[in-house]
Amino acid sequence: MTPKKTLTEAYNELGLGLKKYAYFKLNSKALADNLVQEAFVKTWSYLKKGGKILQMKAFLYNVLNNLIVDEYRKQKSLSLNELADKGFEPSKEEAPRIISQIDSRLVCSVIDELPEKYRVAIKMRYLQERSIEEISATTHQSKNATAVQIFRGLEKLRTLCGAQ
Repeated sequence: MTPKKTLTEAYNELGLGLKKYAYFKLNSKALADNLVQEAFVKTWSYLKKGGKILQMKAFLYNVLNNLIVDEYRKQKSLSLNELADKGFEPSKEEAPRIISQIDSRLVCSVIDELPEKYRVAIKMRYLQERSIEEISATTHQSKNATAVQIFRGLEKLRTLCGAQ
């Protein structure tokens, strides 16, 4: 199969999930789109050089994750005063979106409190949108054990978030 056909199929199958993952990490749709596009360009260039990829989904998520880490490293934080000087003023219509972002950050911070085996399974399943088969192959566990870890991780997450 040619690299072009392989990447076209990967984009059609994984593009939306990669964009969601990047947006979740960066809270910027434009930046998420750019990094996903850059991940595909880097993958294209790797394939053109003769590189072999065993699992396209895992490879693309790793490339994207590395690009996100690079973005975190080069970002500088702005103070509220600097944003106000540039004309930023949150409106009342943005309140639900901001609350949703805060809620997702809260869940992310709570996910980090889970035991490692549950945390890894939950992040792979819901943040990277991997299938149970892919997670079990990555973690070298049976599909049943992986499904049980996801279920138990969700139960612990509900308890930590105070949901019944």
